[in-house]
Amino acid sequence: DSGLLRAPGFGIRDSGFDLAIRGGTIVTSTGAFDGDVGIRAGRIAAIGADVGPAADTLDATGRLVMPGGIDAHCHIDQKSSSGLMTADDFYTGGVSAACGGTTTIVPFAAQHRGQPLRGVVDEYLERARGRAFVDYGVHVIVSDPSAPGFGADLPALLSGGFPSIKVYMTYDALRLDDGQMIAVFEAAASVGAIVMVHAENTHLVAWATGRLVRSGRTEPRHHPASRPALAEAEATGRAIALAEAVGASVFIVHVSCRESLESIVAARARGVRVFAETCPQYLLLNAADMDGPGFDMAKFVCSPPLRTPADQEALWEALGAGHLDLVASDHAPYRLRDPLGKLAHGEDAPFTKIPNGMPGLELRLPLLFSEGVRKGRLTLEQFVRLTATSPARIYGLSPRKGDIAVGADADVAIWNPDLTQVVSCDGLHDAMDYTPFEEWCVTGWPETTVARGEVIWHQGQVHGAPGRGQFLPRPPTTAPDDGAR
Repeated sequence: DSGLLRAPGFGIRDSGFDLAIRGGTIVTSTGAFDGDVGIRAGRIAAIGADVGPAADTLDATGRLVMPGGIDAHCHIDQKSSSGLMTADDFYTGGVSAACGGTTTIVPFAAQHRGQPLRGVVDEYLERARGRAFVDYGVHVIVSDPSAPGFGADLPALLSGGFPSIKVYMTYDALRLDDGQMIAVFEAAASVGAIVMVHAENTHLVAWATGRLVRSGRTEPRHHPASRPALAEAEATGRAIALAEAVGASVFIVHVSCRESLESIVAARARGVRVFAETCPQYLLLNAADMDGPGFDMAKFVCSPPLRTPADQEALWEALGAGHLDLVASDHAPYRLRDPLGKLAHGEDAPFTKIPNGMPGLELRLPLLFSEGVRKGRLTLEQFVRLTATSPARIYGLSPRKGDIAVGADADVAIWNPDLTQVVSCDGLHDAMDYTPFEEWCVTGWPETTVARGEVIWHQGQVHGAPGRGQFLPRPPTTAPDDGAR
């Protein structure tokens, strides 16, 4: 028993605070200090050396008290363009998030060809009702600007609680051409919304893939060679150029290589509103990890693909230097041994037929803490900024989310920085049958997660019911373009 929860007569109110977190080291994006947190009606009501009595108490002595994480790039309850559903819905994904110290997620309502955009969003919100376990916003994936009602739906959504959209520069069923991207950037810039871009040059990917297929190199281990770093770098530079011409804010998702970083850093230096993220898989895994025979290597198939150790080091350096804004999971949960997952086309399927993506929602924060903070690559303040504060500010969740501050939602993770565990799929809480980080030794884990003042994960037990999570409509976060360009 870690002694974190001590409250005889739990639930009996005897003061102005519903819950107090006492004796921990509070960490924000700007500093760390010892103190207590007093919570009332789901919000942080006081921070200080001694906030006084409370109905219930969490003893955080020897622990780190940090903002609940925000995973702003995860695929939950989402149907792919080929008709496959992700294994996690809003409940299993939310539970998995909470057990890893994440209290807010922003998944995607995905438009497919011919679908009205407003209908896609309404249907997605309906699936979340009654199932969501943690609070959530919603990004909108745009794949068909010719769909009925699109011209009215897009600006209404951008200014009506959904100020972030995602577009693809690859995948035939999803990608937009440059002209369509310009139109989307213009719509976003007019209201101060942000456009997320999956940047890969689709023609270069098709050329590299064709060479591999024609030579019979179709096993999963050949997937990285099919999507070269230059395909990502060229598309990253082009996306930034289109956004810059229009005056839009652009966010490059899942950056995986040095060449893309160079375009991002250069654009920022000339004042372009470009933001970027990376993911744990690109920081910790590389192409050599999947260079083995057989279908099991399908667990590592994602796009952009795993890169090189040199790319990993460049990403770590970029995080430390502030060239990347956040770390997201890109949780894309397709089960390995499931005909509705990565096995959809059989064990002998070429890598071109294997659903892309890896799970990572629960492990995002522990992995980054263990490999980043514990190994001296990141400070505690940088960790908080990359996982909570920056995503809240970029995506319109601040000041309600992303920080330990009076008036903010009481979303708090209490960490044991010295707790070491060996990762096992059986010990995780998603709906998956594998983790790409099986048997990794990880030091630093959240022992307790509090969401809007409610303890939802504590000492190995999940608390709370499906449907407790709330939808978070968000305002635009940048000034609308003035049309000067």
